[in-house]
Amino acid sequence: MRRTMSTNIHLRRLIHFLKKQSRQNEASIWRDVAAYLSNPRRKRVEVNLSRINRNADDGDIIVVPGKVLGSGVLEKKVTVAAWRFSEQAYQKIKSVGEAISIEELLERRPEGKNIKIIT
Repeated sequence: MRRTMSTNIHLRRLIHFLKKQSRQNEASIWRDVAAYLSNPRRKRVEVNLSRINRNADDGDIIVVPGKVLGSGVLEKKVTVAAWRFSEQAYQKIKSVGEAISIEELLERRPEGKNIKIIT
C-alpha cells in the first residue's frame, strides 16, 4: 500500500526540519510536533483561542501543530507558535501577546524547554 503525504511542499519541509532539529538537539518535543503535522488532513489539529486561554498561564510559550482559530477571547499574555493562524485569531493574539511561526520558535528555543503543546 502506498503511503500518502501532504502535497504542500512548505509543510513537508517543515516536518523534515523539525525531525532533523529533534535529532540534533535531542529535543523530543520537535519530533512530537512533526508527528502531529504529518497527520492526514481529516485529523489535523485546529485549536480555538478559548482552549489556549484555558490551558495557558501568563508568559507561557504555546505551540499548536496545526491551525489556530479565532473563536473565544485570549486574556493572557502568551507567545503562540503555529503552522497557520486565521486572520481573526492572529489579530486577537497580536493585541495581547505574540503570534509566530513554528520555525521562529525553533530558532529561538532549539532545545524545546518550557514549551507547551496544545492539541
